[in-house]
Amino acid sequence: MASNPSRPPLADPLRDARRLTARDRQILTWLAEHYVLSTEQLTRALFTSHRYAQRRLALLHRIGATSRFAFARTPGSRPGAGSYRHTLGPLGVLLYPTPYTDPDNPAARPPKTLLERRARIMRSPHLAHLLGVNSFFTDLHATARRRPGRRLLRWWSEQHATNAFAAYPGARIRPDGHGVWTCDGATVGFFLEHDQASEPLARVLAKLAGYERLAERGGPRYPVLLWLPSRRRETHLQQALAGARLPMPVATAVHNPDPAAAIWSLAGTPGTRRRLHQLPSDHGPDSALNPARFVEDPDNTTMIDYMPGV
Repeated sequence: MASNPSRPPLADPLRDARRLTARDRQILTWLAEHYVLSTEQLTRALFTSHRYAQRRLALLHRIGATSRFAFARTPGSRPGAGSYRHTLGPLGVLLYPTPYTDPDNPAARPPKTLLERRARIMRSPHLAHLLGVNSFFTDLHATARRRPGRRLLRWWSEQHATNAFAAYPGARIRPDGHGVWTCDGATVGFFLEHDQASEPLARVLAKLAGYERLAERGGPRYPVLLWLPSRRRETHLQQALAGARLPMPVATAVHNPDPAAAIWSLAGTPGTRRRLHQLPSDHGPDSALNPARFVEDPDNTTMIDYMPGV
């Protein structure tokens, strides 16, 4: 069939994919998994210059790789409160589709449009909490960039980690995030609970039951990190944990721009502060009952993030 010379050719939706660098693709994979990241978070984790980060992120927005939104700054708001929050754009969704569609309800129907997806993120009552969780991990990436021998080998969202560890009957966990951090040859897995003092302490402590059952039923014995907004909150939690016999480590620290620093206090030893890689950690048995196990290769040279079927 002859083409119609009067009809303009259809635009290729992937035509700008060739403009994406390895760093751009990293940003898109993060947004596919973690919904939203601020300009400041991406700058700390991946760029050496705030100005260059702004220029590059503007390009990603212009070609449709990302979308973005911002809220007006108000008196007394935190630094960066009025900056852009970045989500996946049309090109980004084509290249990096994700099964996780709603930050508040993963079981909700998929959004019909990108505008609806962005609107769900914007109106989420947990947006500040989600950004706080993502700051923890982007700050770890920033630390790894500054200091050789450090690396964040795994960064899973709440939904990813919940699904990955759902194979354990009765051991349902919903961590705010899950990661594996390595420093100078030591590798530590962890589950993050990002606290904003919006829940009573009893509810925070009740979350530990799922991690206990996970450790007791053949899963990893990773430290549960209680990331707290104040020293007073930490003191009260340490007092509540005093004398508890837990099958997995529990560590507390107050929000800090370097989560890998010597700020972590294990339950039962509140007077001692450890670095993240110094916390006790056990990946658990290498068995079918531990499908999300993080393993080291036989030559002990590289790490393998192994999870069949995910």
